[in-house]
Amino acid sequence: MSEEKRIVVKRITAGRDGHHGGGWKIAYADFMTAMMAFFLVMWLLSISTDKQREGIAERFRMPLKVALSGGDKASLSSSVIPGGGPDSMKSEGERQVTEEDRQADEEAARLAEVKRQIEELIEKHPVFRQFQSQILIDLTTEGLRLQIVDSEKRPMFELASARLAPYTRAILRALAPALNELPNKITLSGHTDAIVYTNGDRSYGNWELSADRANASRRELVIGGMDEKKVMRVVGLADSMHLDKADPRNPINRRISIILLNRKTQQQIEHENSAEVAFQPGPAVVAAKASTQVLSPASFQPPAPHP
Repeated sequence: MSEEKRIVVKRITAGRDGHHGGGWKIAYADFMTAMMAFFLVMWLLSISTDKQREGIAERFRMPLKVALSGGDKASLSSSVIPGGGPDSMKSEGERQVTEEDRQADEEAARLAEVKRQIEELIEKHPVFRQFQSQILIDLTTEGLRLQIVDSEKRPMFELASARLAPYTRAILRALAPALNELPNKITLSGHTDAIVYTNGDRSYGNWELSADRANASRRELVIGGMDEKKVMRVVGLADSMHLDKADPRNPINRRISIILLNRKTQQQIEHENSAEVAFQPGPAVVAAKASTQVLSPASFQPPAPHP
């Protein structure tokens, strides 16, 4: 007789917690944290001054763009808090600064496009192509800078002289029409290497030589068709600013630098040299003028002769 097999089925029934589970603990903890943060904020506000509360309020009114970029104030309010002001979109918002920033960005983009066009011109122009390695172009805080540098085998000027080599004249005259089409004014600066210039005249050195070379370059640009009024400044910097700082005697330190000025730098130069900056004599000058007496011929008595 076969044994009867028993099949035992166990059914596990999930029992209910008498306290309705543990989810309430998380909610209670969040509630207590929020209450503690709320009372902490209320306590900080109660002990802060009116000026501090005003600053906190302005901080919450900061535009999102300024908050993310960490830029300057977005309004013209007198508050020291960045982004201050009731509404940066209204008249007291910093619309002037925003406009200046926009114009600066547009000008930077325009100069970058000019840089690309000049580089393309250098690659295609037969005069520039053979001297491409001696023409450097970059963007600086002052504007777009073009540098024509010396080479050991092909110097721009005659030795120890401000007389330009024929190919240097060709470069500058070919560059003049392109500069004349641009609205930017320019500055020219001459540079020498660290070799001391001596020709027997101690009154003429690298400072005079660099200034004469810059001015000679200006004349060639004008001959090439550039308007003379575009030039704002011609300076000689001698060997004070090396292109190759590791080797002050490197020929590339002998160069002519032409800068197409951006609007900010141009306005700064114009302001520095404007007639509005009038001379104000100091107390010593005023006192000297007050003590000066003009003698008429009648009042002048010559000294008595010695016996």
